[in-house]
Amino acid sequence: MIHARYTYPILTYCLLSLLSGSVVAQTNWDQFRGPEGNGHIEAPHLPTTWSEDKNVVWKTAIHDRGWSSPVVWDDQVWVTTAKLDGTKLYAVCLNKMTGKIIHDKHLFDVENAQRIAADNSYATPTSVIDEKHVYVHYGTYGTACLHRKTAEVLWTRRDLNCDHEVGAGPASSPMLFGELFIVNVDGRDVQYVSALNKNTGKTVWKTTRSADFTDVPVNKRKAYSMPSLIQHNGQLQLVSNGAQGCYAYDPETGDELWKIKHHGFSNAPRPVAGHGLLFTTVDRDNPQLWAIRLGGKGDVSDSHIAWKETAAMPPRCSPLLVDDLLYLINRLGIITCLEAKSGKQVWRSRLPGSYSASPIYANDRIYVFNEDATAFLLKPGRKFQITQENRLAQGILVATPAVSDRALFIRTENHVYRVERPEIDSRQPCQP
Repeated sequence: MIHARYTYPILTYCLLSLLSGSVVAQTNWDQFRGPEGNGHIEAPHLPTTWSEDKNVVWKTAIHDRGWSSPVVWDDQVWVTTAKLDGTKLYAVCLNKMTGKIIHDKHLFDVENAQRIAADNSYATPTSVIDEKHVYVHYGTYGTACLHRKTAEVLWTRRDLNCDHEVGAGPASSPMLFGELFIVNVDGRDVQYVSALNKNTGKTVWKTTRSADFTDVPVNKRKAYSMPSLIQHNGQLQLVSNGAQGCYAYDPETGDELWKIKHHGFSNAPRPVAGHGLLFTTVDRDNPQLWAIRLGGKGDVSDSHIAWKETAAMPPRCSPLLVDDLLYLINRLGIITCLEAKSGKQVWRSRLPGSYSASPIYANDRIYVFNEDATAFLLKPGRKFQITQENRLAQGILVATPAVSDRALFIRTENHVYRVERPEIDSRQPCQP
């Protein structure tokens, strides 16, 4: 996957270049958790301090309610939102530099929307964006492809349906792979993964989960995770965690490559991979992290589970892998650092507040956001070390922030913020 990049003038940033080893920042945040879907971003000049009155470039109100994370491409920032009762669904585009709303597109009307959880929204799935299009998804209530510049609707689908369950609601986000738009559809009634042609919206493949749900209660058949694309031994795999199992598929055909059976449901965190292992969280009620050895075929439940961690694991926040260490924060703010290869605990501590947003890694810092719009910056490593604490006055924060170039794009309940420190004055000479 190729992402637009730019390089800052060497003379302006020579000191930072010496310190960071890089002056390249990634411009586009095209999906949930960024360019690689794992929370990592090249952003050597990302701000480390901010508040409501400091380093906020703009703050734009967004009507109604949505928990979708911002996606960014070139000069655009997109989010989705919906009426509190789910009757109207919207896509909103902001100018990246000014925060001005460029498009506010009413896309779908919904009759008899199921009641959702008080802490969810009808616009929770994060959009995905590329050079030409933005793809918005509202679970069972509708999917649409819009022209990125004009917001013209190019195609819609309203048949990717499932029963999200009364009191729950939609949450699974889509992703792109080549010419495919891919999304999990895991409800009480149906459980499948679907790939659509991203230009036409027509179904290319649809694969039903192979788990045996015969004796599984309907409330334990649903899930809210999204797929991840990984590579192992030169083979691309689409890994997807659903209820009662974690699966790998051929992303071009949808053919199942392997699966691990578990007894979890309502899984939300997005899997990450590294060191020949896949790290995925199973079960909402009793969250566990499983490390699965890659390279298996068929049902590998009895042969490829490398290790498990069962204490204080996250039901919402996705794992973050940095070098040899894995970082996880649960709903209550218990943050755990594990050795990725062995699962051995390195440290465990606690941060204040409740947590839904997934952590970000940039500029040798881990950015962790709680639901009170407070961010803690941690130094990665074998010692728990907070380097900075920042807070915005406007909560609630559930959406994972986006990063583009020098800026953080933070979505709270009612606003989107652009947070960025002032540019270094190019007239100041660099010091050796």
